[in-house]
Amino acid sequence: MTFAQFMALALYDPNVGYYRRPQKRIGYEPGTDFFTASTSGPVFGELITAACVSLLGEADPGVFHFIEIGAEPSPPTAVDATSGVLTGVTHPFATARTVGLGQPLELAGNCIVFSNELFDAQPFHRFVFRHGSWRELGVALQGDELAMTELTTRTPIALPETAEEGYLIDAPLAATGLIESIVSPRWTGLFVAVDYGKSWRELTEATPQGTARAYFRHTQSNRLLAHPGDQDLTCHICWDWLETALKKHGFSQTAVESQESFFVRRAGRYIARASAEDAAHFSQRKGSLAQLLLPAHLGQKFQVLHARRFG
Repeated sequence: MTFAQFMALALYDPNVGYYRRPQKRIGYEPGTDFFTASTSGPVFGELITAACVSLLGEADPGVFHFIEIGAEPSPPTAVDATSGVLTGVTHPFATARTVGLGQPLELAGNCIVFSNELFDAQPFHRFVFRHGSWRELGVALQGDELAMTELTTRTPIALPETAEEGYLIDAPLAATGLIESIVSPRWTGLFVAVDYGKSWRELTEATPQGTARAYFRHTQSNRLLAHPGDQDLTCHICWDWLETALKKHGFSQTAVESQESFFVRRAGRYIARASAEDAAHFSQRKGSLAQLLLPAHLGQKFQVLHARRFG
């Protein structure tokens, strides 16, 4: 099977998929595998709220419905099925709801569609340049173990005419299909996605080892076939592809910027107020802001794609 098919099984199979199993994946506790901006608590949601209000400009935020796609399931004891970025956050929007894995995506009217590390978790194809041509990488069972193999057929995709021997491209094709399903319905408002990615040129010229990686117990590795169903698999998304889909469906003011830049530019008043209120003492909010904004932490690791479609 292709690597994308393997990844779809390993992450999303209803019975054994990593994201289908009722377990806690995000956080610092034993048994978790990684942390995200949402681990910082309500500060992330407050920043997102302030930034979205800024992006709306003169529009009344009270007529927009905030919809988070791909929200992580809540612990079994929680009342709600999913825990969204605005959980426990005061906001000015008409409503705030989450759409979890497998739930129907119903978008209409005025919406703010938000996601956090959704697109990087979509199945991707792997290609290697070998002996003058591109070959798709797949997964095969060799004895009792899974192993990478080169397939005789290849998923159709436009790749560079040439590359250095052994160059790897991890192509996030499913992420493009996902954004098409999100933006093709004719809702109006904002699209905001926090994730990490690169341009197509960077993926084809500056990442010879590819961008795929696995996360298991807070350890990053390239052991993509280890612990199937028990570890996260991810790669950098292609911002160019997502921007093209947005523009094709009538979105404007499309931009990609670092998380640090996005929040400083769009949520500057919130940051200034929080910094002033906590200036005389250390607080959890101050620590969360540092984690989310500083380049040494998450400020440069993540980027934000945002666009708007009104009228």
